[in-house]
Amino acid sequence: MKLLAKFSLIFTIVFGLGLSGAGYVFYQMLQQNAREQVLYQAHLMMDSALATRIYTTDKIKPLLSAHKDGVFHPETVPAFAATEIFDVLRKNYPSYSYKEATLNPTNPRDKAVDWEEDVIRIFRGRAAGDKSPFEGERMTPTGKSVYLASPLRAAKSCLECHSTPDAAPPEMIKLYGPNNGFGWKQDEVIGAQIVSVPVSLAEEMANRAFRQLMISLAVVGVVTLVVLNLVLVVTVVRPVRRFAIAADQISTGQMEVPELPVKGKDEISMLAAAFNRMHRSLAAAMRMLDEK
Repeated sequence: MKLLAKFSLIFTIVFGLGLSGAGYVFYQMLQQNAREQVLYQAHLMMDSALATRIYTTDKIKPLLSAHKDGVFHPETVPAFAATEIFDVLRKNYPSYSYKEATLNPTNPRDKAVDWEEDVIRIFRGRAAGDKSPFEGERMTPTGKSVYLASPLRAAKSCLECHSTPDAAPPEMIKLYGPNNGFGWKQDEVIGAQIVSVPVSLAEEMANRAFRQLMISLAVVGVVTLVVLNLVLVVTVVRPVRRFAIAADQISTGQMEVPELPVKGKDEISMLAAAFNRMHRSLAAAMRMLDEK
């Protein structure tokens, strides 16, 4: 195998191993960034829901209650307002969801399903003051989704409507019936706010960025190999080829071979100077033998 081919093979193997290692690190990094982006979106949606609940409690409920018409308005319920707003959002983003999953809800649409009940049980097993969110992943019909959940505890104000049917507004009983959403106890975990954000889009963006990065690195490697080969041809391969041709001619007795050019002070130049000295010494020795 020629010197240039050996160098190309060694460079390809070393660069390939380095590219594989870097690719593994980059892939893990991009996937982690994708997950962090999804979680950031989930936290943003959760904060938006909390803001909606606070606005409803502080602004909407006092405004409607001031009319004292005796009519129950679902819009004054923070959970109802937050859910309705996110239902509008889902028209453009159907894979995103927000639910105030409750074990014993007033509105049947808030009834917790199996996996949501598991999340609520986790919150019920925590200390009373623990409000830290819970993160997880689950598969949905549209692909993998990341969910963020926060506990819902029954505040004192909640018991005005959810303690017993007798204490609830008649319009609420008329709208939802007397069998659901009652028997809550103060500070008890009654449910969980759950935001679900799809992972597929973020992962596809990460995979596309990974492919583009690896293709770019591969192109850089090919260009680097070509440039290095050209430099190697000019600085190493051609001088070595001249050494080989001159040595072959001298070995057949052609002592009138011209000396090799010596340019610079690098190793190739030092080798050329040493070869020339050897050539002159050999030629002198041959002349001495011929004279004898």
